[in-house]
Amino acid sequence: MIVIHMPNESLKIKKQITKGMKTEFDLVIFYTTIALILFGIVMVFSASYVQASFKHSDGYFFLKRDIIYAVLGFIGMIFMSNIDYNIWKKNSLPLCIFTVICLALVLTPLGIEANGAKRWLGVGGATFQPSDIAKFVTIIITAKVIEKRYDNIKSFTKGVIPILIIPSIFFILIMLQPNMSTAGTLIIVVFIMLFVAGMNMKFVLTMLMTGVGLFGILVIAEPYRLKRFTAFLDPFQDPLGSGYQVIQSLYAIGSGGLFGLGLGKSRQKYFYIPEPQNDFIFAIIGEELGLVGCILVIMLFVILVYRCVKIALKSKDIFACMVVIGIGAQIGIQAAFNIAVATSSMPATGVALPFISYGGTSLTVLMGEIGIVLNISKKVKIN
Repeated sequence: MIVIHMPNESLKIKKQITKGMKTEFDLVIFYTTIALILFGIVMVFSASYVQASFKHSDGYFFLKRDIIYAVLGFIGMIFMSNIDYNIWKKNSLPLCIFTVICLALVLTPLGIEANGAKRWLGVGGATFQPSDIAKFVTIIITAKVIEKRYDNIKSFTKGVIPILIIPSIFFILIMLQPNMSTAGTLIIVVFIMLFVAGMNMKFVLTMLMTGVGLFGILVIAEPYRLKRFTAFLDPFQDPLGSGYQVIQSLYAIGSGGLFGLGLGKSRQKYFYIPEPQNDFIFAIIGEELGLVGCILVIMLFVILVYRCVKIALKSKDIFACMVVIGIGAQIGIQAAFNIAVATSSMPATGVALPFISYGGTSLTVLMGEIGIVLNISKKVKIN
C-alpha cells in the first residue's frame, strides 16, 4: 500500500481556499424565497376562495393553479441555480429577438385582451405575459452591455445611450399594450443598474427630470390614467369609480388593526375588492394578519433585497454584479409599488406583489431569476 503525505503548507492553503469560497448557494436567499412563496400560496387561497367559488364553481380554482406554478417555478429555480450564469450572457441576443417577437405578437389579433388591455399570449389552454419575460431579458442585456462598455460608463454617447437602446424598444412595445406600470418598472431597474455601475451624476439628474416629465405627459395623455392620479390625491372624490379599489383596500388594512381579524376571516374579499388575489393581496394580508403580518412580509422582502445587494457587491464579475443588482431592484421596486398602491401612497397601478400575488408567468420567471442569483452566490467569496 502506498501512502502519500501532503505537506502541512499545502493542507493550510487548501483549507484557506475552501474557507474563502462558498461550496453551496446562499441559503438565506433560498429559504426567504421559499417562505414568501409558501406564504403566497396560503394568502392566494384565503383571498380567492369566495370569489373563485362564485365565478368558477370551485373554491380551489386559483389555489390549484398557484401550486402548479410554484412547483414549476421551484424546478426552474433549482435548474437555474445549477447552470453557469454566463450562459445568459452568451444567449442574450436570441433572448432579445424572442422577447421582441412575443411583445409584438401581443399587439396583433393573437394577443388576448382583458380589462381593455392586450397583455397576454395563449399557448394551447395556457396563457403567459411576455412583459414579465421582458423584465428578465432587460436585466440580462443591460448587464451585458454595461460590462462591455464599463470603461465608457461616464460618457453619455458611448456609454449610456447604447445601454438604453434595447430597454427603450421594450418600453415602447409594453406601453402600446398599454401597461405603464410594467414599462415604468423596467426603466427604473435599468436606471438603478446604471447608477450602481457609476453613471455620471449629471446624467442621473437629467434622467430623473426626464422621467418625471415623461410620467406627467403619459398620465395626461390618457383619461383613465389621469383619473387614477386624481383618485390618489382624493379617493373619496369618486368612491364608486376610480377611487373604489383604493378605498376598499384602506378599509381592509384599517380593520385589520395590530394582529388582524384572523387568517381566512377577511370581509373585503366578499366582492368588495375585485380579484383580491392579484394586485391588492397586500390589503387582505393587512386585514387578516394585521400590522404584524404586514411588517413580517416587508421584512422578508428587505432581507431578500439586502442579500442580493451583498452578493452583488462581493462579486468580482461586472456582469454577475449587474444581474444580481437588477434582479434585487426588480423585486424591491415591485414590492414597494404594490404596497404603496394598497396603502394609497401612490396612484393605483397594476404591479403584482412578488412571489405572493397570483400570476403564473410572474411567479415562474421570478423564481428562475432567484435561481440565477443562487448560481452566482456559489462563486462569491465569503472573506
